[in-house]
Amino acid sequence: MSRRSVRVCFVCLGNICRSPTAEGVMRKFVEDQGLSRRIQVDSAGTAAYHVGERADRRSRQAARRRGVSLESRARQFGIEDFGIQDYVLAMDRKNLETLENLLIDGDFEGRLSLLLDLDPLAKRGSEVPDPYYGGDAGFEEVLDLCESACLGLIEQIRRDGLLE
Repeated sequence: MSRRSVRVCFVCLGNICRSPTAEGVMRKFVEDQGLSRRIQVDSAGTAAYHVGERADRRSRQAARRRGVSLESRARQFGIEDFGIQDYVLAMDRKNLETLENLLIDGDFEGRLSLLLDLDPLAKRGSEVPDPYYGGDAGFEEVLDLCESACLGLIEQIRRDGLLE
């Protein structure tokens, strides 16, 4: 019998732009590769600003043009998430720091890092920029970055031996 499914959670500030985009992209890649029963995908925000809301309209539109559906509702990341996630991936250093501070006792057996640290093409420490206050090009850039990083994430999960 195979191991339980791998759980991945993408995290940004409000959970309406970057993290739901990463979630949608990853979900599509997982489905396309026949891994839906092996990898579970989620997203959350470090703040509760938008709890219950759908992803930003501009994020949904940009994603839809690429065949990606953003269906999740915003939620806030809680300390209990560390107990169920294998990979907690922050979009930027500020949110990574917030997550590290939430993990007071440091007892997390999974991987806590920046999403783009899993992209072999990105410079270590790179961030996914927040497109909220910019134009449409920012949402396209977020999709580009998430696509590349999510492919790297799937390869990392394989290297970690979690899909055997």
